[in-house]
Amino acid sequence: MSRMVRQGWLHPLRLSTGPGYLLTPKAARRLDEAASRIYRTGKISWDGRFDLIVLEPPASRRDRLRLAANLSFLGYGALDERTWVAPRPGEDVDGLLSESGIRYERFSANHAMGGPGAMGMVRRAWDLGEIGSAYENFVAEQRDALGRITSRSSDEEAYAARFRLVHAWRTFLFRDPQLPPALLPSVGPAPARRPSSTVTPPGSGRRPTGTWISAWTRRAHNRERACGGEPAPDDGARAIREAQ
Repeated sequence: MSRMVRQGWLHPLRLSTGPGYLLTPKAARRLDEAASRIYRTGKISWDGRFDLIVLEPPASRRDRLRLAANLSFLGYGALDERTWVAPRPGEDVDGLLSESGIRYERFSANHAMGGPGAMGMVRRAWDLGEIGSAYENFVAEQRDALGRITSRSSDEEAYAARFRLVHAWRTFLFRDPQLPPALLPSVGPAPARRPSSTVTPPGSGRRPTGTWISAWTRRAHNRERACGGEPAPDDGARAIREAQ
């Protein structure tokens, strides 16, 4: 918690029941962006321009790794240790770079060699074959688990399956820059076949993330009050533990 406070994700505050934490605007923006990318179903557009960043890398290796992870999350790929590129401006990228305390310049430009040049630069910044293979592995690993969820499955089973699915899916936020189709290879494994519609398993759309979770929360709250403040385990809690 203290590290998340130092990094600006949480703000400590005093509650009537004791110490607590509040999401900062920075954290709220990051969560909203992550949710929109996880559940995105629309087509990805591109105006033909790249967002380029030329920066002075942080001195320490730990800071360089943290910066690289954050830029990757925002959709940037490294051409070298000083130059990063993305098919669109990253959300709040200026704030990220300013907080890092490094010098940088940002440019927006078309590639002088047109489509072939743009695709060549993309291949330098990202391993598209590796990303495409990761998607194929994801589908293969999840197919059997999701196939066991039907309209006859319980809400707890559907929620647990969806929890595992989204947990595995969210790793692509740091890996896939969400390239538009114009920048993807026409053959071989590629992120063009990202299975965005699979974030809702068959049979899971009935209640697991809404009514069931609300009902479980109410049951836990009522049992906590009945037990004098100590929440008691129930089937919902077991389902969540199993999903983790």
